[in-house]
Amino acid sequence: MNLFKSIAGHDWGVHPADHKRPACDVQTRQLPVPPRVYLMLLQHVGAPARPVVLVGQKVKKGELIAAAHGNISAPLHASTSGTISAIDEITAPHASGLPGMAISIDTDGEEDWIETDIPSDPYALSPEDIAGRVASAGVVGLGGATFPSSVKLNLGRRSGIDTLIINGSECEPYLSCDDRLMRDKAAEIVSGIRLMLISTGAKVALAGIEDNKPEAIAAMQEAAAGFSEISVVPVPARYPMGSDRQLIIELSDREVPSDARAADVGVIVHNVGTAYAVHQAVCLGRPLIARLMTLNGGAAARPGNYEVPFGMLVSDLIAFSGGSKGDIAKLVMGGPMMGSVLPHARVPVVKGTGGILLLDAREAADSESEPCIRCGSCVSACPMGLLPLEMSARIRNEDMDAAVALGLADCIACGCCAYVCPSRIPLVQYFYHAKGDLYERQRAQLRGEATKKLALQRQERLQREAREKVEAAAKRKAQRAADAAAAAEAARLAAHDDAKQGETA
Repeated sequence: MNLFKSIAGHDWGVHPADHKRPACDVQTRQLPVPPRVYLMLLQHVGAPARPVVLVGQKVKKGELIAAAHGNISAPLHASTSGTISAIDEITAPHASGLPGMAISIDTDGEEDWIETDIPSDPYALSPEDIAGRVASAGVVGLGGATFPSSVKLNLGRRSGIDTLIINGSECEPYLSCDDRLMRDKAAEIVSGIRLMLISTGAKVALAGIEDNKPEAIAAMQEAAAGFSEISVVPVPARYPMGSDRQLIIELSDREVPSDARAADVGVIVHNVGTAYAVHQAVCLGRPLIARLMTLNGGAAARPGNYEVPFGMLVSDLIAFSGGSKGDIAKLVMGGPMMGSVLPHARVPVVKGTGGILLLDAREAADSESEPCIRCGSCVSACPMGLLPLEMSARIRNEDMDAAVALGLADCIACGCCAYVCPSRIPLVQYFYHAKGDLYERQRAQLRGEATKKLALQRQERLQREAREKVEAAAKRKAQRAADAAAAAEAARLAAHDDAKQGETA
């Protein structure tokens, strides 16, 4: 069954107004160093990094401050030079407003870099060495998923992939940091793609860029002109073309099964920002400590793309970029379709932050939802070929198993269904709720299994200890019997010797 229904005809997804200009047409801007940065220990998929610094310690820009922990994790580096002022909880950049652990650095304004290891010929490095340098630099997927990039590079090599797909579609409205990066750093991105090809073992790279970015397409085509293994392919501007599975089938005509990974069909997908970070890590020895980020929205005084150090507070970013014009009705981290509404501006930017949106009252206006009229618009728009109205009905009735049977696990939470719904039903919220509920169920099941395993291990241990006690007692008894027999034999021999001596006398 084709989950994407007819991708060639593009009868999936939506085409919202992109709102990318004027931000994408303004030259990249630099920001002053903030007085303090707050570097979250969890800025990636997997286990949080573990601090390797102490409060009061001086650090240089790019210095390791937290090491990766576990198989899926990423290290963290100082985004500026200064002094470690705290290792404590702060508000995480998430709609929940819950706290998370962070390392705070009081900046000294000197921007004093660590010494970097620059290879003489980065393209002569082994695949393993490239992946290792990417891992040490803390590079993660910069398209929003934040999966440690070295893990994907190694997975591609182990899986024997043949195609590397570079995601430059940037389909979210308002965001244009990838567009601007491709215009300004196309040669460096192509360098990163070449290194990824070496590391994964893929034979070709296909860079998909939406056709509403002609300047980026031209810049990338020019930079890739001398490399026959790299092709820059314009794709239709349609949301969510930036979703991995949609881009894979658009560029390679391969469909990733519901229960499989992209590598299982011979493909690995990386974002253009990730390719640039790979170039920086391998060719310049620089860890991932900053990224290009979009500031946009009706309330933004100076929309544009800014080079932002990780750990800078959103409030500092807004202030340094010229503040806001009028009231900010809604503050969003990421795009309007899949981003998170922030509780306030005193949260730090992280590796996955592609943009900050300052939405005014008109842009943020929410309407009351009405009963479903069963028009089927959400079904037509769903890029995964699901039935959003049926899934949401099951979720409202707390029938999670039925929602799963309808394909809840395949939902990518892109928001297309809610966008086209004439009744303005917050469908994605239902799916987030259901996925959270399923996650808690899975955790409870895992806890139950772990408890059962521990109980079984305890029972086996008690049985083993009891058995060992019995065996030890039997051994002691046997030893006592042997000792007694030996003593008796010694006494008998002594008596015999005494008797012989008496006879002799």
